[in-house]
Amino acid sequence: MTATEPRIILASASPRRAELLRQIRVEFELLPSKVEERPHPDEAPADYIIRIARAKVIAVARQREAGLVIGADTVVVLDGHLIGKPEDEADARRLLRRLAGRWHAVMTGVALIDLETRREVADYDKTLVKFAQLTDTEIEWYANTGEPMDKAGAYGIQGLGGLFIDEIAGNYYNVVGLPIPLVYRLARRLGYSFVT
Repeated sequence: MTATEPRIILASASPRRAELLRQIRVEFELLPSKVEERPHPDEAPADYIIRIARAKVIAVARQREAGLVIGADTVVVLDGHLIGKPEDEADARRLLRRLAGRWHAVMTGVALIDLETRREVADYDKTLVKFAQLTDTEIEWYANTGEPMDKAGAYGIQGLGGLFIDEIAGNYYNVVGLPIPLVYRLARRLGYSFVT
């Protein structure tokens, strides 16, 4: 990004998404959106995450006049059902028992809007993740660390939860919460490049 290009605005409160942008040396402003994240009845996971990502960038776009706004929403899908963030430690333990020893999908919807042209692009990425078999002791220990509490699916692959991931098929960064290659491709479609 050159000095003459508008700023990048990340419409997120996620420290993980912010860290991923920092890792690829993108300078950005953090401006979380206050969007209710609740699926409509019978809404497909891909439709839901793109709708929420778009709602986040639109909410932030109302507060700025220039720049590129990036929004994202990540869900875990098991047996066709969304698994969100746990409500409490008991819920985290329940979710971890459901995931143990099984494959599930992590899907992240990404939306970008160029505030000057009002052009918008959106898409999603999907990564398959295989959880290890977990003992009751491992589930109890991990739930008690507190790490599962603010994460879809009740685990963080980039943290202690990484101990329990046997395999992934797809983009690792998508599981963390921001599929960097997809963000890059979408930004290029709007005339932005992170490569200078």
